[in-house]
Amino acid sequence: MGLDSQRHTRGLGEAGGHALRRAADIVLAAVALALTSPLLLAAMVAIRLESPGSALFRQRRVGRDGEPFELLKLRTMVSGAERIGAGIAVDAGDARITRVGALLRRVSLDELPNLVNVLRGEMAIVGPRPTIQAQVDQYTERQRRRLEVRPGITGWAQVNGRASLPWPERIELDVWYVDHRTWRLDVAILVRTAQLLVSGRGLYRGKEGGWRPGTG
Repeated sequence: MGLDSQRHTRGLGEAGGHALRRAADIVLAAVALALTSPLLLAAMVAIRLESPGSALFRQRRVGRDGEPFELLKLRTMVSGAERIGAGIAVDAGDARITRVGALLRRVSLDELPNLVNVLRGEMAIVGPRPTIQAQVDQYTERQRRRLEVRPGITGWAQVNGRASLPWPERIELDVWYVDHRTWRLDVAILVRTAQLLVSGRGLYRGKEGGWRPGTG
């Protein structure tokens, strides 16, 4: 087989793999959304009863190949929180977090609307968490490689420290995932995600974790 034929065959294999991953994401997201819809509805009612404003939080994030999209989450803070206090940074005990929001954050239920982003094709079940444009603007050429795949609801960095990780380390873990992702790794990430939901480790950035403007 010639070199061109080998490349063509490899390309078809990669395309088939991407299609299979996308199909799996759609099925998993649709089933999860159907099963959790009563819980999602109850959470939205509780959010509205506690504080004024929409139960959904929408934020512009950067997806695969740098394409922007609107991320959907359950609102866990007072309305307009990103414009007051610490801005987009959230630490343990943040006064902007509502009581309902603290509970939702503890078990990551605020991420449930991400399933809609998966169905839209903007996100995957597993992949690097989507970041904002200001963060992407500070990426090095190597760090931009995390944009080669769809962002995910959970990912390799998420199950290895998530928000408590220093920012460069978190991005490096995502790049490692892009280079090594397999079905087996994705399943392992999902299992570890379930364990993380129980422990609640790494939920907030603390002193060393997270992104800070100008840090890269």
